[in-house]
Amino acid sequence: MLRIDREFADQIPPLTEEEFAQLEENILLEGTVLMPLIVWNGVIVDGHNRYKIIQAHPELQYSTYEKSFSDRNAALAWICKNQLGRRNLTPEQKKYLIGKQYGAEKAAHGGSRGTKRDQATGEFTASYENHNMRSTGKTCDKIAKENHVGRDYVIKAGRYADGIDAADQVEPGIRQEIFSGAICPVESAVQAVALASPEE
Repeated sequence: MLRIDREFADQIPPLTEEEFAQLEENILLEGTVLMPLIVWNGVIVDGHNRYKIIQAHPELQYSTYEKSFSDRNAALAWICKNQLGRRNLTPEQKKYLIGKQYGAEKAAHGGSRGTKRDQATGEFTASYENHNMRSTGKTCDKIAKENHVGRDYVIKAGRYADGIDAADQVEPGIRQEIFSGAICPVESAVQAVALASPEE
């Protein structure tokens, strides 16, 4: 039995109603799901929309492909990178995914454990006494190069993603409203949410 992880699923930009209907029509015409669902330990990491269609039409044939990841953060980073390879992303979705990839890769390398965010750079730092890494520059530079953006863009994207996630926890659904363009907050306001206390 395949499982859906809410955090993983939330990284997948939603299809419009028309796009979903077209995907469903194409699959039903084929009578099978041509592309395998990508899974990790039984959890879907790619193919959430196809799986939804499979659940509505249990007669459909489908296959899965098992990927191996070292941990949850590595899986999350892969999901973001995979989605960034798609063409139909809005600028907000792209920035969010780059920010989530940055956060996941930093966490996978120990960049955010037992640390605090530097107010000037927005990066997580670790204390010298703990012998943890002081800078996440390598991760930031790597992601900037992969996505053909600047280092500062990646750092700001990390704060932007944190802000959207924080706002969505307080007001569920706001993430999709931003992605769809229904609301258009200024970037600095979204970033400020990440630094605010839950009460604020």
